[in-house]
Amino acid sequence: MIGKLKGIVDSHDDGAVILDVGGVGYLVFGSSRTLGALTKGEAVSLLIETHVREDHIHLFGFLEAAERNWFRLLLNIQGVGTKHALSILSVLSPDQLTQAIAAQDKTALTRASGVGPKLAGRLVLELKDKVANLSLGQGAALAAEAGGSVNGGAGGAADDAVSALVNLGYRRAEAFTAVAKAAREQGEGASVESLIREGLKELAS
Repeated sequence: MIGKLKGIVDSHDDGAVILDVGGVGYLVFGSSRTLGALTKGEAVSLLIETHVREDHIHLFGFLEAAERNWFRLLLNIQGVGTKHALSILSVLSPDQLTQAIAAQDKTALTRASGVGPKLAGRLVLELKDKVANLSLGQGAALAAEAGGSVNGGAGGAADDAVSALVNLGYRRAEAFTAVAKAAREQGEGASVESLIREGLKELAS
C-alpha cells in the first residue's frame, strides 16, 4: 500500500495529476481544491489513500491530513463513493465541512455534485457525533468547543440565536460558528439577545 508520494507534477489529467516519482508517472486523483493547488513542474509531497478493487488500483492524493481524514470518513457513509467524497471536498474545505456537519447545514453539502437532500441528511445524521472526536482540521476544535458551549451551557439560547441569524439571511454554518464563539466568550448565562448581538458583530468582522 502506498501512503505517500513525493515527486514532480508532470501534468493534469481529468480529475487527476500525473506525479513523476523518480521517472515513474503515478496517476493520482484528488479534489479540485487539491488539484488546483498543484502546478506543473512543481515538487510536491502528497498523502496517498490507496484503493484496491478487482479491476483497478486507484491512488487518491491530499496535501493535508485533514482532507485525507475526511475522505476516509465520508467513505464510511452508505451511498458515498470516492466520486461523492471528492465532490464534497471540492466545494468545502475540511474546516467548512466540519462546521457544516456540526451546524447540520444540509444546504452546504448539496452544493457538491451528486449530493442530494437525502444523502446530505444522512451525512449530517451519521457524522454529527463524530466530528468533535477526530483530528479533521481547525474546524474540529471549533466544533468540539461549540458542542460544549452551544449545546451544553448556553443550551436553548444559542439554538434560538442561530435560528434568528438564519432568519436574517445568514447561512446556518456561519451563524453556528458565530454564535459558538459568542457562547464560549459569554459563558452559561448568555441570553439570546446578547448571543445574537455578538454573533452579528462576528459575522460583520
